[in-house]
Amino acid sequence: MKAILGTTMRDAITGFSGVVVGRVEYLTGCNQGLIQPKAKEDGTLADSAWFDEQRLEAVAGVPRVKLDNGNTPGCDRPAPKR
Repeated sequence: MKAILGTTMRDAITGFSGVVVGRVEYLTGCNQGLIQPKAKEDGTLADSAWFDEQRLEAVAGVPRVKLDNGNTPGCDRPAPKR
């Protein structure tokens, strides 16, 4: 299944689930989705992970996340300095 940005998906093998926040498409056809799980109970962020699209399945009943980046898409800002 294609990894659609903003969709909550689950890896059929590990059960890892979260929102698709990135997608990459390769010439070789090994397309992948970047899955970001919800924050942990203490508020810290869990690590995201890449999965091959053929391993992903949509989680039923969860609305798609949509963000309005029309006014501030981020391309007009310098990269953060650490």
